[in-house]
Amino acid sequence: MAFNFVAEDRDQLYLLPVSVTEWLPEDHLAYFVLDAVEEMDLSAFYAGYRDDGWGGAARHPKTMVALPLYAYCVGVRSSRQIERACLTDVAFRVICANAGPDHTTIARFRRRHEQALKTLFTASLRLCARAGMTAVGLVALDGTKLAANASMQANRAKDTIDVEVEKMFAEAEATDTAEDAEHGAARGDEPPAVLRGRADRRRRFAQAKQLLDAELEEQRRAHEARLAERAAEEERRGAKLRGRKPKAPEEKAGHREKKVNTTDPESRVMSTARGFVQGYNAQAVANEEQVVLAAEVTDEPNDFGQLHPMIEATGASLAEAGIDERPEKLAADAGYACEDNFAALDADDPDCYIATRNMKNNPTPRTGRRGPLRTDATLVDRMDRKVSVKKGKAIYRLRQQIIEPVFGQIKDARGIRGFMRRGKAAADSEWKLICGTHNLLKLYRRAQATPSAAPYSRTAAGTAA
Repeated sequence: MAFNFVAEDRDQLYLLPVSVTEWLPEDHLAYFVLDAVEEMDLSAFYAGYRDDGWGGAARHPKTMVALPLYAYCVGVRSSRQIERACLTDVAFRVICANAGPDHTTIARFRRRHEQALKTLFTASLRLCARAGMTAVGLVALDGTKLAANASMQANRAKDTIDVEVEKMFAEAEATDTAEDAEHGAARGDEPPAVLRGRADRRRRFAQAKQLLDAELEEQRRAHEARLAERAAEEERRGAKLRGRKPKAPEEKAGHREKKVNTTDPESRVMSTARGFVQGYNAQAVANEEQVVLAAEVTDEPNDFGQLHPMIEATGASLAEAGIDERPEKLAADAGYACEDNFAALDADDPDCYIATRNMKNNPTPRTGRRGPLRTDATLVDRMDRKVSVKKGKAIYRLRQQIIEPVFGQIKDARGIRGFMRRGKAAADSEWKLICGTHNLLKLYRRAQATPSAAPYSRTAAGTAA
């Protein structure tokens, strides 16, 4: 008796013309991304292309925008990985209409449209607003450290960089002299592989040297200003001040020479729960729907200087998305707590609930008692009391379930723990793209769970539901 198996003939030709729209179910994320792009204003991307029909044909901006949006949604970010996926992954082939671009085209598009890619975050907010997902009664602020595209081993001190820069320029001059002697005015053959990229390496070392020189000069100016203030006070008193004169930065006891990374000079060494990382501090503000309302990147390792910049960034982001409401309450952890931050809060800012200590490991109030506060209590003590009472504690407790899952979904679910491109501006652009795709995923899951709540429907208006 013969086995009865399904016939499988890999040489069988298609009997009817194939359509890529039949390769995926109608409610697939790829179609949702394509339809979301149709709703976005891509004028910033079109601005860089000729509109007279001349020149070689370029890939359509809608496709080149949808491709990284979908890729980031599924955690694929390398241009080479995206190129491979356009050959082997059905969803990627649908996105690029079965004609995938090469990795160079993808990388150049991201670099060329670095500023325009930031607008996709605002576009995602607009779509979430149409679905009623941008309520701002309570928002939460926090930061997370993401690795830069650089190694900690590439950190160098100023003296080392000075020597290296002089060596590189001397080598460049010697190479130019040798090539001129060999080729004259003609162009020589392409340099060996070991010498390629020398210009970019020289640029990065020069940038690192410039940053260290600028920081040292700022420290020296501050030192001179302190000396001038001390001299003025001595002249006013008519006597020398007690104590030693302030020492120059290089003369201070325990002074450690500042280092900078020669691969990504704008990145910094950041402390994380898993140890130290060469990277950036990525800030985000989210609402109770876990929709990111504002996203910024800073090179400051600490969070306390980011409270007011992020409040302003949230207002600006909501305004750009056409959302009139502003946050009523804001919750943040102890990293944002300091006297200056609280003193700068005014009536236009949200009602802040900011921890001043680790409330889980240290439940005792800062004042050591739970009775009435003293009249001379500091603003930090008053904020501590505000988040310690029953109402404030309930509001602050929501912070963890608002903002922490956002970082968990980005770093653990999608595996995004670092930036692909170098430089603070490039990292900021990528962080906005990451948070924008996070918002699109939130909207997609909402549409799948409750299709009637979606701002548009694929079956009714050409949009995924």
